[in-house]
Amino acid sequence: MMAERGIRLVYGGGAVGLMGIVAKTVLEHGGEVIGIIPEFLMTVEVGDPGVTELIVVDTMHERKARMFGLSDAFVVLPGGLGTLDETFEIATWKQLQLHAKPIVALNIDGCWDGLRTLLDSIVRGGFAHPSMPKLISMVESVGDVLTTAETAVSPGAELLPSHLQKK
Repeated sequence: MMAERGIRLVYGGGAVGLMGIVAKTVLEHGGEVIGIIPEFLMTVEVGDPGVTELIVVDTMHERKARMFGLSDAFVVLPGGLGTLDETFEIATWKQLQLHAKPIVALNIDGCWDGLRTLLDSIVRGGFAHPSMPKLISMVESVGDVLTTAETAVSPGAELLPSHLQKK
């Protein structure tokens, strides 16, 4: 779908795992793929020299900053700690109104139900505005990812300061 729509994939640069499969598939269908990987992960993640462009950086922080700068939206696939790290950072930046780019989590087989529960719990505890969970749109099917990203609404200005005010 990305290749058909001319949507470039920006990802962590590895040839393995779920993202490696996504990158390979986008390339096989004539799409553009930019991988960004720190030097120390070139061996561990088996950096993919077959992508359209492979950018090797010094640190994880530089990787995330470059990925952010080159991306128009973020899609969260099922994953582990690295996925959660990147998701929380990009969602925090959105809450801080450093960007208004869509964040869409693909909740296949309930993979991110726990994340949804956690975000709701943070709101119930008074640590975030009630609209905070909407920073991350959740979809149940691959077919809904791109449409949701294209129609995502930016958070309101009240999201940042509302829960910090004295009551």
